[in-house]
Amino acid sequence: MTATPHIYTLTGNLLAERTLEYGDWAPGRTQRAVRESFHTRGKGVNVSNMLTRLGVPNTALIFAGGASGAESEAWLQSRGIHYQAFSTRQPSRTGTIIWSTSKPETTFLGPDVTPDDDAVKACAAYLDSRPDGQVLALCGSFPGWNSPGFDPLRNALLRWMRRGRLAADAYGPPLQWLAQQPVDLVKINAVEFDAYLTGGTLPDRLRSVRDRGPVRCWVVTQGADAIWLVDGEGPPQQLLPPLLTEVSPTGSGDVLFACLLNGFYRQGRTLADAVREAIPFAAANAAHPGVADFALPPGT
Repeated sequence: MTATPHIYTLTGNLLAERTLEYGDWAPGRTQRAVRESFHTRGKGVNVSNMLTRLGVPNTALIFAGGASGAESEAWLQSRGIHYQAFSTRQPSRTGTIIWSTSKPETTFLGPDVTPDDDAVKACAAYLDSRPDGQVLALCGSFPGWNSPGFDPLRNALLRWMRRGRLAADAYGPPLQWLAQQPVDLVKINAVEFDAYLTGGTLPDRLRSVRDRGPVRCWVVTQGADAIWLVDGEGPPQQLLPPLLTEVSPTGSGDVLFACLLNGFYRQGRTLADAVREAIPFAAANAAHPGVADFALPPGT
């Protein structure tokens, strides 16, 4: 693999997200926002957003359609995020965040959107056309993953793993499939890990999935609590994030994953060192509204 590979992120469930800000609000009456903003979200897009802010060469791969997809692409362009879109006939998923100084952040998500078969084929062909030795990160949910329409993408991923590196922050059906493949790295949160494997302590389960399966490295986050990780050898390790006043946890796991990808693949850090160096960025994100919008430390 090249010393400094390009990183590709693949978002399976793009989100055109509108945030409405209020001083206060209550159900059952008309609300008037004091501010409105738009962002393109989805776990892979969040990762690419953070990588771009760090100056790391990357490309966000998305399925986009309709007016919501066009607005999402315009936002990516405005942020200087390099991307490749695969067109879908259905409009991209939408969502609304309600932000208030007096109430907890509340998110309303529209229905998931399954990519068209042609869009999945186009994505698979794009991956096959990339040079050897690159890094691909699968991120988030992938509606329709178990359908025959996703066969081209799953086959392309198998080919990718023979000539590049594959990492994932996914859950549900994609995780079930990925855990049976020689994936380089899986990063998930504790809720998703509990849904995947039950019984025993978290470190015991981490040791079990490492020893019995082909995935080389696992990282499990627990919000503001300890982060557990296990690599190809040695016992599970625990790392503690700093204490902080949380403003919004949204996207903090994606920020950590972006910094982890940069440290592990481009800078050649050990898994533990890459996670350790990523933690302050995730903590800064949690202490700030938005995703990857916090001030970067000097010298970053």
